[in-house]
Amino acid sequence: MEKEFPVIETKRIILREVTTEDANDMFNYLSDTDVVKPMGLVPCQTVKDVWDEIKWYKSIYEEGTGIRWGITLKDSGKVIGSCGFLNMLTKHYRAEVGYELSKDYWGKGLASEALEAVVKYGYHHFQLERIEALIEPANLPSQKLVEKQGFRREGLLRHYEFTCGKFDDLYMYSCLKEDLNLI
Repeated sequence: MEKEFPVIETKRIILREVTTEDANDMFNYLSDTDVVKPMGLVPCQTVKDVWDEIKWYKSIYEEGTGIRWGITLKDSGKVIGSCGFLNMLTKHYRAEVGYELSKDYWGKGLASEALEAVVKYGYHHFQLERIEALIEPANLPSQKLVEKQGFRREGLLRHYEFTCGKFDDLYMYSCLKEDLNLI
């Protein structure tokens, strides 16, 4: 029996499951170097590359290791980014949060709105105790975004990932349930 994918609604956006019908919308931002570089990804070259990303979203949900919502505009239903959990370890009540947003929507508070909703969902529905965010030192907007949501920088993980032919240092940020007074 397949569990129903949860939908989260906020003031301006709906977070929902993405499908192959969303691939063209997703290609618009997943093919943008400025959007995917901080994620350690190579820009998508074709819509077929986006299908692989959608398959990954589906696989982590089915395996119970994560969930990735498409960030959609309420007025149009257009997918403008994604936000969700990966590397979820229910045994340890923790997960990593990740997100990206089309450059057309940067600076409008939509990523913050999505992140806040996803973090609250994680604490309430997955009973997470700790949510982590791994962010490249040069990605100041992302650092400001998580800090605004109550995340604290814990330290630098040197050469933590190997992406796009190089080793990346990443800051470890975390937010505990008690940090948000959700106990």
